[in-house]
Amino acid sequence: MKIAVPVKENNQIDAHFGHCEFYQIYEVSDKNEVLSIQKMDSPQGCGCKSNIAEVFQNEGVKFMLAGGIGDGAISKLNAHGISVVRNCSGDVSALVQQYLAGELKDGGCNCQSHAHDHICENH
Repeated sequence: MKIAVPVKENNQIDAHFGHCEFYQIYEVSDKNEVLSIQKMDSPQGCGCKSNIAEVFQNEGVKFMLAGGIGDGAISKLNAHGISVVRNCSGDVSALVQQYLAGELKDGGCNCQSHAHDHICENH
């Protein structure tokens, strides 16, 4: 299984998936052990208008851990067979470990604007 995570400086998850500096792709074994981490450059432009969902699908990505992410991006990722866990924050490596341990749940809120710089709040 492969998990994609949008990353900004200091190995922190980016609060806006479509404008991250780069992605890290975690390849995980059947025993939930991280086998490898691949760095992937982020395409130019907004995530929902880029080809990133197709690129992820071609790479075998099945899950994305995201900070803020809009409806359009989620729909596009889902159409390419990628499930999204929203409203994640913090260190990327720790988030992946939490997800693999079953401790990370979807936050249930989508971003409504391209102009934000925060993570959506749980309601």
